Amino acid sequence: MTASRALRGAPDVSAETRQRVLEATELLGYVGNRLALSLSSQKTNLVAVVVPSMSNIVFPEVLAGISAGLEGSGMQAVFGLTDYDARKERDVIRDMLSWRPSAIVVTGLDQPEDTVKMLRSADVPVIQIMDLDGTPIDFNVGLSHGKAGEEMARALIAAGRKRFGYIGSALERDLRAAKRKAGFERVLHENHLSFIGQRLGDTLSSVGLGKYLTHQLLRAEPNLDCIYYSNDDMAVGGAFAGLEASRSGEILMAGFNGLDLAAALPLRIATSKSPLRMIGEIAGRLARGSTAPNLPSTGKIIAFVPEITGVHQG
Repeated sequence: MTASRALRGAPDVSAETRQRVLEATELLGYVGNRLALSLSSQKTNLVAVVVPSMSNIVFPEVLAGISAGLEGSGMQAVFGLTDYDARKERDVIRDMLSWRPSAIVVTGLDQPEDTVKMLRSADVPVIQIMDLDGTPIDFNVGLSHGKAGEEMARALIAAGRKRFGYIGSALERDLRAAKRKAGFERVLHENHLSFIGQRLGDTLSSVGLGKYLTHQLLRAEPNLDCIYYSNDDMAVGGAFAGLEASRSGEILMAGFNGLDLAAALPLRIATSKSPLRMIGEIAGRLARGSTAPNLPSTGKIIAFVPEITGVHQG
């Protein structure tokens, strides 16, 4: 019993005894049974994290932030992938909740009603991240993707761009990219403009797909002076296509996320810089029951406004 209390950090165990117990666990290679501990508390030290993809560098950045936010708490993040599939997301959430996590972090605000009902009944903190355009269940950390699209369109129009194209992929699944496109189009219509040409892929976004679709669009619409992409991955591919077509100085490519890869290219890409790691870190702090001071928030909603870079007057 003394060893058990020492390993749980009970305050009635002396420092000397705790040290002797820890030395014994090192010698024996002992690993505690967290599942047994959870039987009495009805919760584990796990924090469930549900993300749509790991092929895009966006979500590893978020996961790194969550890990940093949990550091020192004794809690451990475990993640599940949904591939932007609502049915798979529901199944992943159900499986993760069956392990009785201490909190659950979910990407986005567009879950179907049956998934929302399950999350509302979970009796743990629910932290929805990356998006503010919707009705949160509990905590909400992110930004408005509709407004991000609007602000990028205003910045590009102010920079003198008038002949716009659009390139994206799987918008029926990547709902946040669809919201950005809709916001961008709203501002175009306000200024009596529209997308001259568009190319939409069926698979998830990638640099290769962005390059391929850009070549297609430039052949069909050679007079474009700006292309708005669903994200920076696609915009980077577009930049390579522009270099190959010797059009890189004429057309401004604009994306979303503010990835380091885009900033490292030898040509300018406009982007909206999303604070990915910070969003993850705040989610981790909320999962452990603490908050971050001096942040833009209203109740349980913590909102960010992405910084637009790479757009110059011209």
